[in-house]
Amino acid sequence: MTVSAATRKHAESLRDRIRHHNYRYHALDDPEVPDVEYDRLMRELLALETDHPELVTTDSPTQRVGDTPVSGFGTVRHELPMLSLGNAFSEDELKDFNRRVLDRLDLDSDAELMYAAEPKLDGAAVSLLYENGVLVQGATRGDGTTGEDITHNVRTIEAIPLRLLGKGFPRRLEVRGEVFMPKAGFKAYNEKARAAGEKTFVNPRNAAAGSLRQLDPKLTAERPLDMYAYSVGIADGGRLPERHSEIIDQLQEWGIKVCPDRRVVNGVDGCLKYHRNIGDRRDDLSYEIDGVVYKIDSLSMQGKLGFVSRAPRWAIAHKFPAQEEMTEVEGVEFQVGRTGAVTPVARLKPVFVGGVTVSNATLHNIDELHRKDVRVGDTVIVRRAGDVIPEVVSVILNRRPSGTRRVRLPKKCPVCKSRVERVDGETVARCTGGLFCAAQRAEALKHFVSRRALDIEGFGAKLIEQLVATDRLKTPADIFQLTRKELSELDRMGERSAENLVGSIEESKSTTLARFLFALGIREVGEATAAGIAAHFGNLAEVISATEDDLQRVQDVGPVVAARLRAFLSEKHNLEVIARLQKYGVVWAEADPAQAHADGALMGKTFVITGTLPTMTRDEAKELIQSAGGKVTGSVSSKTDYLVAGEKAGSKLIKAEKLEIEILDETALQNLISD
Repeated sequence: MTVSAATRKHAESLRDRIRHHNYRYHALDDPEVPDVEYDRLMRELLALETDHPELVTTDSPTQRVGDTPVSGFGTVRHELPMLSLGNAFSEDELKDFNRRVLDRLDLDSDAELMYAAEPKLDGAAVSLLYENGVLVQGATRGDGTTGEDITHNVRTIEAIPLRLLGKGFPRRLEVRGEVFMPKAGFKAYNEKARAAGEKTFVNPRNAAAGSLRQLDPKLTAERPLDMYAYSVGIADGGRLPERHSEIIDQLQEWGIKVCPDRRVVNGVDGCLKYHRNIGDRRDDLSYEIDGVVYKIDSLSMQGKLGFVSRAPRWAIAHKFPAQEEMTEVEGVEFQVGRTGAVTPVARLKPVFVGGVTVSNATLHNIDELHRKDVRVGDTVIVRRAGDVIPEVVSVILNRRPSGTRRVRLPKKCPVCKSRVERVDGETVARCTGGLFCAAQRAEALKHFVSRRALDIEGFGAKLIEQLVATDRLKTPADIFQLTRKELSELDRMGERSAENLVGSIEESKSTTLARFLFALGIREVGEATAAGIAAHFGNLAEVISATEDDLQRVQDVGPVVAARLRAFLSEKHNLEVIARLQKYGVVWAEADPAQAHADGALMGKTFVITGTLPTMTRDEAKELIQSAGGKVTGSVSSKTDYLVAGEKAGSKLIKAEKLEIEILDETALQNLISD
């Protein structure tokens, strides 16, 4: 059956519209239509191509998945080698690189030297070949000269256009970039795989590389992969701009996705400033990086500088301290937390990773320990990212010594020798010793005096451990019976320190109901939950008498939290401690329930705070919002109602503006509450 010209025209129109929306969504991160409209266009095109198979083209958006599995990977010889980069691990090494550039260009200073700077993504390098704007080949970097043909897999990645947009692109254009798995996608994929009992990925880099080497493209299509282009190789039959940064901008106009965090900076000082900025933002980025890359922006200068061995003289990678390293497990111990959680911890042969020396790493829980099968004597990969507690990522099995034994959950608490139990459905094992367990007692007291709880300045962990060890502190109420004389007689405590601590204890007596509830250390009752409960009920008597159903009427309080809270407040011992605390002078402003609801001007509203406010700290702003019934979270999302922004507000402000979230300064926040 002959396809009419009108049908062909309609099919091509649909393809163009879908390509345009792909460009807006992937390359610009600025979609014009909701997902439902995009899906409608795709379904319409798919139906049209199903009815008229002769309309199907290799570059149609419907053809991302559908190739049959290949029996093996062919090889691709790169027409221009994919070179590696030299590395700088310190500021001095970068300055040496800059000095060599100046010498070779015969420049006295780098005032006129512009660098294109971009994050160094931790993924897999690929080469994409377009002929007349159509993607015809995808290849891995391989050894730089020869890679593997992964065309069938790169076609499944939504961020990679099957056809370039616009006009003016070279007849043959090779785009080079990094395929990676975003942090959120990596986490979600691993959680899903773990739940299904399947193999998980060690890190996003391995996830990206492994996904590209699937023989079945349908498996690659299931992986949440992304790509940013970082350079051009071949460009036959067309002209490109004379600066690297302008070439990247041009690629974006043609529909290729590029990194939004790239910048052009001036001289070595600009490079170092950029490096520090990206380093500060590293944990907030949506993708993993291991450094930044600087390239001389001018192509004519690049040509003068040339190459050495397998690396260009005009580019260098400025690496961050390694976040993963290898070391040996010297022991596995079990720690007891303030809620009785018994957590396995690996004692490691000290290793420098993520900028610090690491000798301990968490194993999370007994299930995770057994899943990774970590044993004493094993060589392991340990990872540290930002301020996150170091963790054991995986075991290098081919280095396991003979005679190792699987680690078992202890039957008795390592601190108090009480029974260790594990409730069905929970991953965490717990000591049953309660307040009899010194570990729980000490940790509960540390929590009680912490900055976000009663905030008793100068009451350090070592001091609490001393007082718990001598049975002087058994409950939080005992804190308010400590005297200057007995404190001054303790190790590392003099008269002045004791006097200051007694003053801090006295000052902490004046608090808020939200802080008091949080300080009690009730399982599942965090800061935000405690603030919500305090704002809802207004006074402690109402909280104590509330049923589970009453508690669940509080925003974000579900059955589990309500049950934990009700159980805690039903214990005679806990009520006695609360009564003693009040007897010894711990007070807060209370309101009757009706007034609490009336005063909740921000009830049901979600806030995020960023930057430096003029007259109050972020904690003070948080307490102000929570006291008016509002909720404060750490990240901006579509559920955020307001962003409170001060000076030096960063990425959160940008995201809030993009989501059209109302921005408040400190004065506007106070007006909102008073209004």
